[in-house]
Amino acid sequence: MSTCLLAAEGLSLMLGGRAVVDHVSLQLHAGQTVALVGPNGAGKSSLLRLLAGLREPDTGQVQLLGRPLHSWPVRQRAQQLAWLSQQGEADGDIAVQDVVSLGRLPQAGLFGSLGAADHAAVQQAMAETECADFATRRLRDLSGGERQRVLLARALAVGAAVLLLDEPVTHLDAPHQRALMRSLSARARAGQAVLAVMHELTHALAADRLLVMHQGRLVADGPATDPGLRAALVGVFNGAFSIERLDTAAGVRWVCLPQL
Repeated sequence: MSTCLLAAEGLSLMLGGRAVVDHVSLQLHAGQTVALVGPNGAGKSSLLRLLAGLREPDTGQVQLLGRPLHSWPVRQRAQQLAWLSQQGEADGDIAVQDVVSLGRLPQAGLFGSLGAADHAAVQQAMAETECADFATRRLRDLSGGERQRVLLARALAVGAAVLLLDEPVTHLDAPHQRALMRSLSARARAGQAVLAVMHELTHALAADRLLVMHQGRLVADGPATDPGLRAALVGVFNGAFSIERLDTAAGVRWVCLPQL
């Protein structure tokens, strides 16, 4: 069994008198890509914020590397856990490379200077997200997809053990979606744990594991090869699509076909 890097036990969160996260327990392991899926309002983003320590749960606890998340000093936690929000801010008169370099602040410190390892991490992250070609451009001059790639690079540059990403493929075209998915898979194989909220379900089905949420609860947890997982996924979306097996030269893939 691979190492558990992040664990949640009995997480609940009430908002507006409603349980948006309802007694959710899960584990994220080194070497796995995990897709968090479910219909609008299922509680996916709220759960991700609890796992990142950006909100306090009403009940339950999150552990990072075997220690309660709230016991970690802020800088040390930021070294081990990287976060990308659903609608990250990216604007202003700042160069792309400088934005990505902000991902190294947890390692270098607020007033520290970046060393060779930091610069290498920045360059690697920019290469993976294919934004190195516009490293000197200003954020205000970028398209939505280009900005998203910069924010992704900033998160990747941290080099954290755990990556929590909320809709990372937003605004990305097909080639850059493919580049990101390959990057996340490679990082997982190198020992990181990756959890990403995904609305593109065919991409989600390519993850090592899926977590299916519905009305605040975790209703299924497993690989796409699990018939029960696939049935639960179709069910929470009211049968709006079917999941079909596709045999390719690269192996078995599972794809969603809309039921029009």
